Amino acid sequence: MSTEAWLTGPIPGYPPLLMPGAHSLVQATNDLRAVAQGLSDAELWERPAKAAAIGFHLRHIAGSADRLLSYALDRALSPEQLAVLAAEKEPGDPRATAAQLLDSIDAVLDRVLDVVRNTRDEDLTATRGVGRARLPSTVIGLLFHIAEHTPRHTGQVATTAKLIRGAAEV
Repeated sequence: MSTEAWLTGPIPGYPPLLMPGAHSLVQATNDLRAVAQGLSDAELWERPAKAAAIGFHLRHIAGSADRLLSYALDRALSPEQLAVLAAEKEPGDPRATAAQLLDSIDAVLDRVLDVVRNTRDEDLTATRGVGRARLPSTVIGLLFHIAEHTPRHTGQVATTAKLIRGAAEV
């Protein structure tokens, strides 16, 4: 069993106030690779007990982090981001593979971590609007939400994978 990211010490180059978020994203990335790497395309879209499919969670992790990052950067969502949101529950044709979905997560979380690395302490409380209604948040609020939302869905991926693998072993 490997040491959890938050117990490995500071990650070089990240601001101390945002280190917990960086650790959270690194841990989620490691956990997702360990859990989802070997799943078949069919297993990605199984819905045991009508739970959301692992493929949905993987797409949602990447899509939501990308959307929240846009808000943190004070940008409106693009038509492409809205299209991704609309398609999160669909397997696609051809179906997305675990490797493709994990690569997408890696790409988005790399961008998030780059923003985390380059965010100055004095910018953390800058006001940001979320969604069409421009609900109030801050840069740190949005970065924190990415850092807590990602592991939430990572846990759901792990639990659903256990259900699927357990059902396959019976």
